[in-house]
Amino acid sequence: MTGWAWAQTAREGNAALPEVLVRAQVKGQALDEAQRSFSVTEFGSDDIREQPRQEVEALWNKVPGMYVNHYQLSGVANGLVLRGFGGGGHGGDVAATLDGISLNEAMSHADGYFDLNVVVPLELDKVNVHRGPVSVLQGNYNRAGLVELRTRRSGSYTDVDVSAGSQGMLDAQAALGRELEGGDQLNLAAQHSHGDGARPSSGHGRSTISGTWKHHVHEKLDISLSGRWHEARGDSPGYLTEAQWRQDPQGKDGHVVGDGANKHFGTLRLDAQYALDADTRLLGFVYGTQQDFVRWFTRPRSGTWMQREERYDRSVLGAGLNLSGKSRLAARELNWMLGLEQVRESTDYGYWDGLVNRRRTAAALDDRNTRLNNMALYGQGSWQATGWLQTTAALRWDHFDGRCRLLGAETGGDECNRMQGRSHASPKLGAMAQLNPQTAVRASWSQGFALPSDFAKYALRNSELGANIFRQTELGLQWKPSSQWLIDAAVYRVTSSNEIRNTAPGEYENLGATLRKGAELQLHWLPGRSWHLEWAYGRNRSEITQNANAALQGQRVVAVPEYTSTLHARWMPRGDVTVHGVLRHVGRAPINAGNTEWAGSYHWLDLGLQYRLPASVARHASLSLWLRNAANARYASITTMIGGQRLVAPGAPRSVQLGLQFSL
Repeated sequence: MTGWAWAQTAREGNAALPEVLVRAQVKGQALDEAQRSFSVTEFGSDDIREQPRQEVEALWNKVPGMYVNHYQLSGVANGLVLRGFGGGGHGGDVAATLDGISLNEAMSHADGYFDLNVVVPLELDKVNVHRGPVSVLQGNYNRAGLVELRTRRSGSYTDVDVSAGSQGMLDAQAALGRELEGGDQLNLAAQHSHGDGARPSSGHGRSTISGTWKHHVHEKLDISLSGRWHEARGDSPGYLTEAQWRQDPQGKDGHVVGDGANKHFGTLRLDAQYALDADTRLLGFVYGTQQDFVRWFTRPRSGTWMQREERYDRSVLGAGLNLSGKSRLAARELNWMLGLEQVRESTDYGYWDGLVNRRRTAAALDDRNTRLNNMALYGQGSWQATGWLQTTAALRWDHFDGRCRLLGAETGGDECNRMQGRSHASPKLGAMAQLNPQTAVRASWSQGFALPSDFAKYALRNSELGANIFRQTELGLQWKPSSQWLIDAAVYRVTSSNEIRNTAPGEYENLGATLRKGAELQLHWLPGRSWHLEWAYGRNRSEITQNANAALQGQRVVAVPEYTSTLHARWMPRGDVTVHGVLRHVGRAPINAGNTEWAGSYHWLDLGLQYRLPASVARHASLSLWLRNAANARYASITTMIGGQRLVAPGAPRSVQLGLQFSL
């Protein structure tokens, strides 16, 4: 429930706390009830549309322990931190799906890279963040967790969201749903967003359009056709040295000329769903994706600053079957799902260095094509063993193979051959006990894995490399002592073995281990009819427990903050006005393996005012005014080490945003 919706019910004397649902649908929809055994933060449509959001990742501040490493590089996906892993989004630590189809890219910048800008926030119906390797919907990239996005696929609605603000920011979104004759359904969404940016050479723009048409063939069979097109381009001012940042926090280094990125993304998908009986559904799907992405980035290298170019032309073909249903086991309900999926992903990859304002000056370091094939079998069952105990068991099996071949002359030297076939099984076990109407406890054990990254898996000399294995143990509690309080807490422990270490150019070995442990808290408090306080907090300790370099043992994992905290206060002085205050704290984080260099902690404050317009204007309409970073705090959204230098991506300065939301 959103702040606006909650405050409205509070004014009417029916204040109710939002559910912090510990659960996990398209593919996987049958698993919702089964996910109560695991820690899953769920956002419903009201939460997503509570305030204007230009990007989906604006939601992550509300997830305990989740943090966005904002690179402030136009067109480049930001990094995600979750459960002590620092390489999500910009790397492969976090999986992401859109209506059950993976958004992770096998070879785009890093294994598992994904870009959520291809999604229109207004088209979303539900978002689930699975914390830890608890979902069977994904394999290789699912060690820190899964971001599961589901679009609206039913109902009649017309929603519009328009925002404008500082630095030339303009964002326009629209979503349309229509129930057609004969049981057919049409859902459309579009977004256009652009801005000048707070720094020199930081203009950017992107456009997305998506649609789904569902045709009701007969009472047992529905078919759906979905499509999506996205294009984006932007300039980038790059990073600053820390000294430059302290002198001019929104400046630009003179070495950076012509940085930026361009992207085109298109996908088409066909689904068929057949009702075998009242409780059993068979879903089949096939899809294809075509994408091109190019990035220019300047950074310190070999005693100077050099611009590099990376190009990725990517095509994906996938197909799958899902069978789900309900049955009885020992007179108790059993919810189950079985799945089979095959994905073939091909990427043409080119890498050049030493460019001058996007002009190549030397031969390619890499000019090659890679193919990764993944076949997966998975299943999950959730059994209501007693009136108070629910148990969940799941297993996913993945098999990978592929190959690498040269497209032209190159000087990089990484080996490029056929990939040795690799298989891995990932079990997940969980239980949830409802001790009384106010208290539920959960416990789970789950396993995830990581393949050798990048070109390591295509080198014959590395054919004996094993997968990096992650095992998570978790205990959780949800307690609702009264209608004014809701507390959800979890503690976890994640161990890894067979860490993959680079020993020489093109050579790797399995040697190393890590330990991640932490605590997460989500709290809702209704201190009065007009107030709602929400707090999301996460603290972790992620450290190296085994390494060939003994000096690194006991050191913290790079780029993972010690803690994150978001406090969101909503005050509704009257039924049509809501005042928001959002205070975000981020703890310090190590930025080198030896932990001798650290990024400092920081905080910022957002203030918002929303006014619900009279019903005579529109069915649901509101005006909003937001002051982002209200205190104009100077902070580094990321601090990193490149070429032996401390570099900074400046955090966004104070800005004003005016928005109009309405439904017809």
